Amino acid sequence: MFFSHTVRNKSDSKRMMPDTASQNVGQSINPGDQSSPLFPDIGVVAFVPEEWGGPWMSRHQVLTRLSQYFHVVWAEPARGWRDLWLGNGKTVKQSHRQESLPPGFTLYQPGKWLPHLYRPAFLASWVAKERVRRAVALLRRRGCKTIVFYLWRSNFDSVLDSDSYDLSCYHIVDEYSFSPSEQPLDSREVQLIKRVDQVFIHSPALLDRKGHFNPHTLFVPNGVNYQAFAASQAEPADLREIPHPRIGYVGHIKTQLDFQIFYDLAIRHPEWSLVLVGPRGFLGADAAMVDRLAALPNVYLLGSKAVDVVCAYPQHMDVCLLPYVMDDYTKYIYPLKLHEYLASGKPVVGTPIRSLESFGHVIALARNVREWEKGICAALSSAATQADSVEERRRIAKDHDWSALVQRIAQTICGRLGQDTADRFAGTVEKGLVHGHPTVSGTLGGS
Repeated sequence: MFFSHTVRNKSDSKRMMPDTASQNVGQSINPGDQSSPLFPDIGVVAFVPEEWGGPWMSRHQVLTRLSQYFHVVWAEPARGWRDLWLGNGKTVKQSHRQESLPPGFTLYQPGKWLPHLYRPAFLASWVAKERVRRAVALLRRRGCKTIVFYLWRSNFDSVLDSDSYDLSCYHIVDEYSFSPSEQPLDSREVQLIKRVDQVFIHSPALLDRKGHFNPHTLFVPNGVNYQAFAASQAEPADLREIPHPRIGYVGHIKTQLDFQIFYDLAIRHPEWSLVLVGPRGFLGADAAMVDRLAALPNVYLLGSKAVDVVCAYPQHMDVCLLPYVMDDYTKYIYPLKLHEYLASGKPVVGTPIRSLESFGHVIALARNVREWEKGICAALSSAATQADSVEERRRIAKDHDWSALVQRIAQTICGRLGQDTADRFAGTVEKGLVHGHPTVSGTLGGS
């Protein structure tokens, strides 16, 4: 059971702390409308590892939808004082903040007077606590009486030393060693998992590795904005001149991909067009192979796409690929693009990493170039595009719609806050008050 005990409630002893932040100390930004979430007395401070406005990852999908239920503050990480005062780093950009944000969703950006410091220790500690206080104060000003701290990396564990929250959550979406070979568990992360009130884990292998440390752990896989990827989209202009059959990958171009498979398939099948859509991530030694790929006449690298147009690309491929190397890092991932591909209805071929194994009835799994050829050839057959096959792929994707997954997260949070809050949530769902999620712009991201 995930709701087996009532979490401590510190709100009775807390006083609202006034937020006197000015623009150069820290700011909140919400250019969207101010409609109330379903539970406006509950607020979530999300401690995230990046500024708002970059490539959309699972936390963007979860937290924007969570703002249907609760006020959410996206607490951006503080920059170093050298970046803010001496200009040694990138400037603090405001342009990416002009997009429409969901109701109940606010950005908190620590300003130049609250930078990330290492020493002196007393000042670094005070500044860190002040950043947390100001983020919480944003929620207090919106009438939130109950505060949830939602951590997305273990290095935010110090925020739990605060007395200004009622529930703590930790969401695990990666193996943060990022090592292709198995590493010992990080003791700091293990302590955090044990310490928080609720854990969410996104892949089966990570659940096996880290799910037993806290009895309040819920498996929440990656999902899809089903309507966006299933609704018919016009063919993108840069695809129109690329001949069929199109064998496509849509996502980050990064070192976890098996570029040798791409290359071998392109060489062995010049009649196939291999299309890669997405920004280049870290490539390391694979950069030379990607350059070799790009030089082939039947390989097309189309670059990064905005999230509101990227959903059209899988629909206009003939086969979609999930071509990962198999190592001790990729066994822990859960590709965001899995359910995006399935929502398009197109056939999928992928590497048999752990998270894909349970979908072997709707995607072909391949370990070597001959199996990849066999899987792609089968996907190009008429049987793969029959209506019942397309419908089965889309049914699975619809079951993984982000709105449904985030409803489970919201339900879990309400349950962990006590029976009264759990009953309120149940009543809200019973009345059909849970509504659709507004569209928010962003750029392509994900595993």
